[in-house]
Amino acid sequence: MDLVVRTVFVFVLIFVVTRAVGRRELSSMEPFDMILLVVIGDLVQQGVTQSDYSLTGATTVIATLALLTVLTAWLSFRFGRLRPLLEGEPVVVVSDGRVLERNLRRERMTVEELEAEARQQQIASLDQVRFAVLETNGQISFLEK
Repeated sequence: MDLVVRTVFVFVLIFVVTRAVGRRELSSMEPFDMILLVVIGDLVQQGVTQSDYSLTGATTVIATLALLTVLTAWLSFRFGRLRPLLEGEPVVVVSDGRVLERNLRRERMTVEELEAEARQQQIASLDQVRFAVLETNGQISFLEK
């Protein structure tokens, strides 16, 4: 039972941390970020299992994490009011060719990053954009004029 309680705590902690870090940062990981995630994974494992290296302990932890993941997906599907909390909401960052600086700041994103994303989608200038939306997965959707 101790493993389940530890796993639930770590799941909630990881959920809160990933929401605080922001979707944009998580969608564009640098090599350092990937290494940091591996280190965090090892630290989480040590914190959850302590010195329990049994197959039963590993199975309990994995099953609990899987159950919590399915539970949050089901809650998001079943209860629409929880969806913004669990998944986030899309954020409009360009409207009729005008960059919405306030929304960019809130998402800790620069105009240069936005322009780079537009160029990757074959859009030469943000003036050509009717709407640009930072989606909940960290990607940016552009709708041209």
